[in-house]
Amino acid sequence: MIEDDYLYKKDGISGFGARMRSVFGSRKLWLRGLAVIVLVAVVYYPVGMAIVHKVDDNPDFTGNYQGGSHSVSTASALINREINQNRWTANDPFFLPSAALDNMPNFQTGIVYALSRFAIELSDQIGRTRGSSQVDPDLDDAAGLLKFRGDKWVFDPSISLLPGVTSEQQYRQAIAALDRYNQRLADGQAVFERRADNLQETLNRFANDLGSASALIDDKVEDPSLFDRTADDVFYATKGRLYAYSLILRDLGTDFEQVINERQVAPAWAEMIGSLQAAAALDPMVVVNGSADGIIFPNHLAGLGFYLLRARTQMREISSILQR
Repeated sequence: MIEDDYLYKKDGISGFGARMRSVFGSRKLWLRGLAVIVLVAVVYYPVGMAIVHKVDDNPDFTGNYQGGSHSVSTASALINREINQNRWTANDPFFLPSAALDNMPNFQTGIVYALSRFAIELSDQIGRTRGSSQVDPDLDDAAGLLKFRGDKWVFDPSISLLPGVTSEQQYRQAIAALDRYNQRLADGQAVFERRADNLQETLNRFANDLGSASALIDDKVEDPSLFDRTADDVFYATKGRLYAYSLILRDLGTDFEQVINERQVAPAWAEMIGSLQAAAALDPMVVVNGSADGIIFPNHLAGLGFYLLRARTQMREISSILQR
């Protein structure tokens, strides 16, 4: 009986030990899992974001011009830079560190938005002999492809469980369409009408677009807040748009050099480009939507809006001269 009691107690102690080892083993596994999560949060995302992040606002960027149109060459090269060199981040899925970026994707989508407006002007105005003539097929393709949303990844469960077309794929096709058009233009097989009325209409359309951008800024400035989490979204999307316009209009000035010199608007044109470049060069460490007259906490959107409106006014002035 004593021996049985001893064995029972021994088995009980042994079982208790096994249970404790199991508990400690589970706790160790849980702690290891927590350590991995902390490592991902502290190292993987921040380091990955730092490696990928690049708001490329180089004012001297230009395309590899080999005939045709300077502005079309730059537009194609600019899309290529953001898609194939800097990495397109607006549609990165959650498991990539770049998905946590904010300023870069907004800057990139702002660039493509401005280029889509330019492609529309090419297909509607500049790339046609007259409004009643046939639309250039490559320019028509480019205009449609650049309208494609920038946040489309290969999988979109809201549309289909099957793989779909990504933003990058669409934009690469736009690059190819612009390059085909420019090559045909260099070969004398496409149209690029360097008429004053085409340039005037393009400026008016760009000015209207900047008007809508200024309305977004105005909404923010009228309701200042130091904790506005979307102020930087508006800032960088507008910065990207103005940056793209600064490059396209700079090179349109070369494409339409004869018209600009004949109408004696070269100094005004240079001032307009300067205003756009000044806006695109703004690079605050943190975008603050403070009061318009703030000293410690300024309003960076108001500063961006100033250059935007100055460039828009200059566009209108040049357009008026071209109309005479």
